[in-house]
Amino acid sequence: MKTMMDTTFLRQRALALWNEGQQFHVQGDKTGLMRAIDLYTKSIEIYPTAEAYTFRGWAYSFQKKYDLAIQECKTAIAIDPAFGNAYNDIGTYLMAVDKNEDAITWFEQAKAAKRYDTRHYPFMNLGRLYASKGMLLRAIHEFEGALEFCPGEPGCKAAIGEIKNLLN
Repeated sequence: MKTMMDTTFLRQRALALWNEGQQFHVQGDKTGLMRAIDLYTKSIEIYPTAEAYTFRGWAYSFQKKYDLAIQECKTAIAIDPAFGNAYNDIGTYLMAVDKNEDAITWFEQAKAAKRYDTRHYPFMNLGRLYASKGMLLRAIHEFEGALEFCPGEPGCKAAIGEIKNLLN
């Protein structure tokens, strides 16, 4: 039977492997991506976390394995329903396969997630989605929502400017 100290150690080790995986992931090349997937998998084997599953899903999305990426995020949500990244990522993968209507629900859940460091992302993604559907006022509303969490975000400001130009 694992003690609390054993569990804490395993979780810390797993998160260290996840963090190391991120460093390879951001390299963007095929070798770095494969190394990242390997480290995320080792992290999960030691102590399954929402972070490792979500980021392994993100790595799979780089390989255009969207169904697998979505499944990884759903597993992350089962582990930690408060982890917002997984909801947002599912939405982006659904957009990548032209399932925009399905993506909306996931972005809305990401916006409401209790644990989410980059809370502006689902607002931005919804803004892009609504703009692509010609729902320009709704898109502006989402981009403005993103700016509440990340004031001055250049992508949001530019998108709002472009949409306002279309409305004039």
